[in-house]
Amino acid sequence: MVAPDFTVIIPARLNSSRLPNKPLLPLLGKPMILHVVERALQSAASRVLVATDSSKIETVCKESGVEVVMTSSDHLSGTDRVAEVVTTLELKPEQIVVNVQGDEPLIPKEVINQVAQNLYLRREIGICTLYAQINSIDEWKNPNVVKLITDSEGKVLYFSRAPIPFIRDGDYSAEQAIAKRHVGLYAYRVEILKNFITWPVPPIESAEKLEQLRAMSQGVSIHAEHANVGIPAGVDTPEDFAYVEAFLKEKYSKV
Repeated sequence: MVAPDFTVIIPARLNSSRLPNKPLLPLLGKPMILHVVERALQSAASRVLVATDSSKIETVCKESGVEVVMTSSDHLSGTDRVAEVVTTLELKPEQIVVNVQGDEPLIPKEVINQVAQNLYLRREIGICTLYAQINSIDEWKNPNVVKLITDSEGKVLYFSRAPIPFIRDGDYSAEQAIAKRHVGLYAYRVEILKNFITWPVPPIESAEKLEQLRAMSQGVSIHAEHANVGIPAGVDTPEDFAYVEAFLKEKYSKV
């Protein structure tokens, strides 16, 4: 199978309300953003770079030899920031870009390759993403866990924070067979990214606070595939950070 040529762009900002200065918090003596970069460099990407509006993040990246592109501070989402970068770099419309979040220091290289390969093999698809199995009823009902529904070919029918699909007869054991937890890793074609920032925010995106619904409202097909390896949680809270720190300490103590 021919491997795709793709670029990983890691959007990173300091203004996190729940965990200030998140990308620069030290994990084993190294800023978290550099752990994310290392993970991305282990993938098959031909280019890995950080997109930020922070001069502090820029300095950390440059001191470590990491390519970094400065962007506007006005962006409302990581997708908007990635879209600016592909324009700045003049990437070709058909090129594939994988958006790896800057708070995913444990992201496996396998899923980065998987989502890029997925898009490469599906010319009719504009965006690819991944999902994992729902593990509990509490997870299914949690609005912070984004759920998705696909058709028989893996095309996403809808994303929601609500517990979908609704189990009419109340047999919640059934949800584990059909409910899918969205994993926020995306592969885009550059053309889609450039169009994305020109589209108005539809009411459904405003309601769910899920920007992928903007693309779907414009008729863009999104394909989702089950992640081929487990994906540890990202870092959103101090508790998440403590978990990742403990995980890495244990991992490297065994080396």
